[in-house]
Amino acid sequence: MKRIWTAVAAATLLLWAVSAAAQEAKIIKSHEDFGDYRVIYSVFNSSFIKPEIAQQYKLVRADDRAYVNVSVVEKEAGKHGLASEVGGSATNLIQQSRPLEFMEIREGPAVYYLAPLRFEDEEVLTFKVDVKLPNGRTEQLTFRRQLDKL
Repeated sequence: MKRIWTAVAAATLLLWAVSAAAQEAKIIKSHEDFGDYRVIYSVFNSSFIKPEIAQQYKLVRADDRAYVNVSVVEKEAGKHGLASEVGGSATNLIQQSRPLEFMEIREGPAVYYLAPLRFEDEEVLTFKVDVKLPNGRTEQLTFRRQLDKL
């Protein structure tokens, strides 16, 4: 009987620990909704780009390079990115800011925007991205990411 109570207590403790960990988990948001539009964004290391794709679009691949990716879709049935105007900046923890210069990439009916970015290992950057939506409104995204060299 003592073993059963020990097993129940251990299971209860395990479930409590998992529940507490789940509540502490950070949710990394990757989009913002503005009316009828959703702006999807990400930051990724340049080494994730296949060499042939990098060559096709003249993208630099290096350990200290990342890309900020932004696309605008219609919330209802928005399968492909829409043409927009995108600009912004990245600021580190000591308030050094650098501009983000986005280039438009078109693949079939899809349109998205990439901005190259150099970074230091484990650098934390705050991104402010201005997006002019197809309806003419300009909205700003603000998000923070830590970048790590692979």
